[in-house]
Amino acid sequence: MEIELIDTGFFYADGGAMFGAIPKTSWSKRYPSNDTNGCVLAMRTVLVKTPGGRVILIDTGAGDKQLELLSYYKFYGLTDLAEELQKRGISRNDVTDVILTHLHFDHCGYVTLKNKETGTLELAFPNAKHWLSESQLQSFMHPHPLESASFMRENLDLAIQKGVVQLIQDDTSIYPGIMLKLYNGHSKGQLVPYIRGEKNTYLFAGDVVPLAASVSPHWISAYDTNPMLSYDEKIRMLDYAVKENQVVIFCHDAYTRCATIKKIGNFFKPDEVFDHSKYR
Repeated sequence: MEIELIDTGFFYADGGAMFGAIPKTSWSKRYPSNDTNGCVLAMRTVLVKTPGGRVILIDTGAGDKQLELLSYYKFYGLTDLAEELQKRGISRNDVTDVILTHLHFDHCGYVTLKNKETGTLELAFPNAKHWLSESQLQSFMHPHPLESASFMRENLDLAIQKGVVQLIQDDTSIYPGIMLKLYNGHSKGQLVPYIRGEKNTYLFAGDVVPLAASVSPHWISAYDTNPMLSYDEKIRMLDYAVKENQVVIFCHDAYTRCATIKKIGNFFKPDEVFDHSKYR
């Protein structure tokens, strides 16, 4: 496996929303913010190239279709994912698989693009299977009012119409060494990819553990739809990560890309921090 982390851009989220019931006097020691409590978050995508020729993307970032609507988040430093892939010798047509952890706008916005000449939508990766959990799709199609603002129909409807969405109901292996596991709490049926490298297994924690500062089980985001379930799911993920010495990739951390985890008593902490962009 060849694994590369690509940051597609950054935005500001309110620190109180990111850390929920944790007071600022505590969370500000772990994650910086500006004078209005804005925390810089990354939108991290993972590119995986397999020995068998598969070209896999995990999440796609927000894209640029909805920037005016989402201006509250003050997006900046956005990169065009297709251009980033082109720099690596990969065209949009070469991508074989897109794994969507969940369908919040900052994770799937680049599934579709607006044609600059016609203004119509087109698939960013027309030849790719788009992996998604069935329960997440149901939340997207019939959203609860508290989650509906995070879903944008134009990000996925075309993929559904084109028949390129591949739904899963249970933990599923999509390629030797790549397993998709389901975790609930932040949103129903979030997919967490596990990628087996030469020395380590890398897991893309998504919004189960979005930041290195979020490793503590009690540090639950106010964006999570079921915080008590988030707590249980986080412990399930981290216990196994500690046992197997897995490397956790943090999708939103603007300062720490990934790390192994250690457990001291009932507490989890980042252990060895990795700051490279490429792994095997």
